Amino acid sequence: MENRSHALMTGFFTIALVLAAILAGFWFNHDSTKRVPYVIATTQSIPGLNPQATVRYRGLEVGKVDTIDFNPRKSGEILISLLLDPDTPVTTSTYASLGYQGVTGIAYIQLDDERTGSPLLKSDKDRVAAIPLRPGFLDQLEKRGKAILELAESFSRRANEALGPENQAALKSTLKNMSEASERIAQIPDELEPAIKQLPELTRNANRAAASVAKAADDYDKLAVTLNSPEGPIARLTTTVDKVSGSVEGIAANIELQTLPHIVSMADEAKTSLRAVKRTVNTISDRPQSLLFGSPSAPPGPGEPGFAPPPAK
Repeated sequence: MENRSHALMTGFFTIALVLAAILAGFWFNHDSTKRVPYVIATTQSIPGLNPQATVRYRGLEVGKVDTIDFNPRKSGEILISLLLDPDTPVTTSTYASLGYQGVTGIAYIQLDDERTGSPLLKSDKDRVAAIPLRPGFLDQLEKRGKAILELAESFSRRANEALGPENQAALKSTLKNMSEASERIAQIPDELEPAIKQLPELTRNANRAAASVAKAADDYDKLAVTLNSPEGPIARLTTTVDKVSGSVEGIAANIELQTLPHIVSMADEAKTSLRAVKRTVNTISDRPQSLLFGSPSAPPGPGEPGFAPPPAK
């Protein structure tokens, strides 16, 4: 009986020790920190993210993922509940993205902020604030990979079009023309060799022509000096012209002072003679008999003997 009692006591002690170990484990693993709830609503895929995953703010651990569920009110939307430390600086410009740890592929939530100084985003159990989820590195790589594949496909298609039969023929023709052009370019030195040999003679001719031009310029300078000298031809011609101009002016003055009065007097006498001739012609025209009997005497005027007044009209 005593052995049985010892065995029973040992069993109770063992059970009590196991229960104490379990309770101690729960106690030590229990997080008594009061955390602030936040939620992420997204339609993106979240591979590798599980409940209890770590939440980091710019690399620092600030909380964990509480639950991951579908939104019953919106089809296809995933709700990720977060529990963050109360001193985490979550603001209105804070956003979340998926990060991955090393080669294990375990995902975690990475929080970051677009700018500093934004107001804090308040949240509690009654009104849980939402944090937007942006595409992570793998999502961006996937999108860019698709774009790169599309560009590669487009490039391959255009390359196939560029290497078509018609373009190949055109390329061959171009290469042939380039080959012919290179051959012609190679012949240019041979064709230019005679002209190059004549360059010294052309240079000598050019030098002689330049010397002739320089001599002509010197002769022109000497001629200009001779013509512009005080006793040169231009000066003598100017003096002669001045003398002739003075003689002409003297002749004009002499004509004006001596000859013009005589001409005016002769013109007056000619006018008087012409008037007399005109009167004579008029008299002969009116009385032709005056050529035989002479001019009639003038009729008596008033107060003279024989005056008769004209009859009244």
